[in-house]
Amino acid sequence: MMLSVQREQVRVGRLALPGEFDAVAEPLGVVAFVHGSGSSRSSPRNRYVADVLQRHRLSTLLFDLLTESEACERRNVFDIALLSRRVAEVLAWLHARPDLRALPVGLFGASTGAAAALCAAADAPQRVAAVVSRGGRPDLAATHLARVRAPTLLIVGGDDVEVLALNRQAMRQLACVQRLEVVPGATHLFEEPGALDAVAELAARWFAEQLASAAAA
Repeated sequence: MMLSVQREQVRVGRLALPGEFDAVAEPLGVVAFVHGSGSSRSSPRNRYVADVLQRHRLSTLLFDLLTESEACERRNVFDIALLSRRVAEVLAWLHARPDLRALPVGLFGASTGAAAALCAAADAPQRVAAVVSRGGRPDLAATHLARVRAPTLLIVGGDDVEVLALNRQAMRQLACVQRLEVVPGATHLFEEPGALDAVAELAARWFAEQLASAAAA
């Protein structure tokens, strides 16, 4: 059966940041992507993961966290407080839409975006039902980690040694349901054959399980 997906070009937050919302039929929930430094809503890696999530009955939202002028300032892509505020605006935008308000929301963060996703989840526990971090820097969420309540999956490449160590340290600060999945032989961008496929399937299963549980609660 062919997957039915309706794509909508959207503007979110007070700055009307551009985004793409892909709605599936009878969704289990919505997953918003929080990309990392130097990336955008057009990231081919996130676009691929979004396609896999849609096949698991998950609607997806890919959006730009920064305006074009902001993205030119390198310091902004590492400003976790700024990025997490933008994620909070997206969560408010999702909640304000009558067609989406009742759906549980997941956040898929990559690199520095994972820290922003975790900060936003800590600040709005009632609006975030699950988090997945891909090659993320959860350590940059600092004191927010202990306040995260959303079940969190950390996915790291086995050859991404430094980031793997940082994720293991961050796990000790997380008080929520959590899991670390290591993709053997993968580096930071998961460019090795089959690595991104593994990420997508792990994320899809996590979100499908956690968002379905949130909806039933």
